[in-house]
Amino acid sequence: MKRIVIYLSVVLLFGSMLFGCGKGNGKMATDADSIAYVIGLNVGLNLVAMDSTLNVDAVCAAIRDVFNGEQRMSIEEGRDYLLAQKTYFVHEKARAYQERFLADLSKTDRSYVRMRNGVTYKIVRLGDQSVQTMTGRDTVRIAYTILNVEGDTIRGIDTLRTAYRELVDGLQDVVKAAGNGGSFDAWLPSKTAYDTAGNAELGIAPDQLLRYSVEILDIDYYSNGNRR
Repeated sequence: MKRIVIYLSVVLLFGSMLFGCGKGNGKMATDADSIAYVIGLNVGLNLVAMDSTLNVDAVCAAIRDVFNGEQRMSIEEGRDYLLAQKTYFVHEKARAYQERFLADLSKTDRSYVRMRNGVTYKIVRLGDQSVQTMTGRDTVRIAYTILNVEGDTIRGIDTLRTAYRELVDGLQDVVKAAGNGGSFDAWLPSKTAYDTAGNAELGIAPDQLLRYSVEILDIDYYSNGNRR
């Protein structure tokens, strides 16, 4: 109760200062309306500082619904919705940045090839192209380094043997294009690598654009259980 009295005292003081200065033509029809206006003025200034693009009519509709006891969503539902939208915005902003970055890269360095999924790569050394297709049962042995946009090394592996299907999506087509014994440099947008989840174990943040420097040491091709 004491806080309410103090708050109203501050509002009244601010109101008297506001309407006591200048021509004093800002005063509403009643003192109660003037106090309400001052409170609204304070709220409005805070909202503009938060986000000047807010739809004022929607804000006023929400305030009116609260006063009428006719809220269209609970405060918990509103919080969840706001968090979901904020998260979506962060992801979309990251993807837009990656799209621009890779588009600029492919324009400034013509040796890079841009794939439909956004993966942007260049073959450093072309390997054996005699096998044109790969299956999920094929295995690859590679050495690779993962770097971030700033050029810092996130992870380096001297030798990794894994099933072709276990490679992150963005690497699979490039491995096939480079061929056995080849090497390449590839930029993977987050949607083709670790997406919005990232990989804490590898030290990869959500929505992170990654650069892979890869050497294909060996590919074991299988067909119907037999080595090709």
